[in-house]
Amino acid sequence: MGFSLLSLTRNLGGVSGFFQVVFVISLILVLFKAVQFYLRRQWLLKTLQTFPSTPSHWLWGHQLKDKDLEQILTWVEKFPSACLQWISGSNVRVLLYDPDYVKLILGRSGYGLLLLNGKKWFQHRRMLTPAFHYDILKPYVRIMADSVNTMLDRWEKLDVQKCSLEIFQYISLMTLDTVMKCAFSHQGSAQLDEKSRSYTKAVEDLNSLTFFRARSVFYANNAIYKMSSDGRLFHRACQLAHEHTDGVIKMRKAQLQNEEELEKVRKKRRLDFLDILLFAKMEDGNSLSDEDLRAEVDTFMFEGHDTTASGISWIFYALATHPEYQQRCREEVQSILGDGTSVTWDHLDQMPYTTMCIKEALRLYPPVPSVSRELNTPVTFPDGRSLPKGITVAISIYGLHHNPSLWPNPEICTRFFSAQPCFPALLRRSKKLHRETVCYE
Repeated sequence: MGFSLLSLTRNLGGVSGFFQVVFVISLILVLFKAVQFYLRRQWLLKTLQTFPSTPSHWLWGHQLKDKDLEQILTWVEKFPSACLQWISGSNVRVLLYDPDYVKLILGRSGYGLLLLNGKKWFQHRRMLTPAFHYDILKPYVRIMADSVNTMLDRWEKLDVQKCSLEIFQYISLMTLDTVMKCAFSHQGSAQLDEKSRSYTKAVEDLNSLTFFRARSVFYANNAIYKMSSDGRLFHRACQLAHEHTDGVIKMRKAQLQNEEELEKVRKKRRLDFLDILLFAKMEDGNSLSDEDLRAEVDTFMFEGHDTTASGISWIFYALATHPEYQQRCREEVQSILGDGTSVTWDHLDQMPYTTMCIKEALRLYPPVPSVSRELNTPVTFPDGRSLPKGITVAISIYGLHHNPSLWPNPEICTRFFSAQPCFPALLRRSKKLHRETVCYE
């Protein structure tokens, strides 16, 4: 029996002409998408055939069901250097967890500093480098200590003798408070401002929504995502985050209209992050556009507080699960500060044991488990395998830090040149890892 679009439209004689046309066009679009899906999947299978992968569903990809990190450990142990993670049938990323592979990717330009590409990225990076000079960081230690004390004062007012305390929200407000004071010349306390809580909640929502969208086949389509409940919540969270950022920029611009404040800024040896952006001139002599300004502020406001809060929370978790090492850290800090002295810049290099605990916790629980980048040029790895332009690669920081070929026992720490268990110790490394910058020396 033959079949054609013409015969189909004849059989729909009872339907108005308009709906016939809509149906036919919709059917053509579905067929087009199906062919497009098939051709891309076949191209990916051929292009990436040298990279191993565990079995996956042709449409749903690797259905990890919230067990991403456990699966990464399996892949890292089974497949050397790199493997494939299928997000959906035609959406895949190449996971990298070998230093030689990672080095090649980190040495290339990617897509504020987090998202820009090429020449623009280098211009902004060069412009903002002075904001992170050691000299400008030294006076920030006092500000950080004050923000921490505000958080601790709030904790002391809580009745948590018989119940647990969710610390992340408090730490998130503390890191936001610190970033706003140090990088954005903010007056007041974000920890005591209810508006700041709405911002941290928006960031929390954006994190979870982005994660869920990346795992959904249907949400890859912008039109479908915008119509969904998650898409509407994402849009609202973006609005709240941008409103907060715009408010910080607007407030600082207003402050700089005051001659006294402007003169104070001009006398500074090094400017704060936001002041650098506001006074910056590009190579063509123009100031940053409003779009570029907001992009950079969004990046450092968002990532600067959220990632730091995550890292600190996991450090507390690691110490809580190793009370003997927690006690040694406490004793080391008390021996330096006593009972009432506030920490200063000079104190920081007098805490070797605590520093090792912090670094080891960050290895075990990296606050950013992976960083993805789309290749804008082909790349060939040291073993001869290559990837074309347009493929997404993901540097698996978690996989790199739990790679058994690089660490003697990734989950159980050992002393340097010793097999005795020790939570904060520097692990023995292979010569390959020791050559790279991705280590904790």
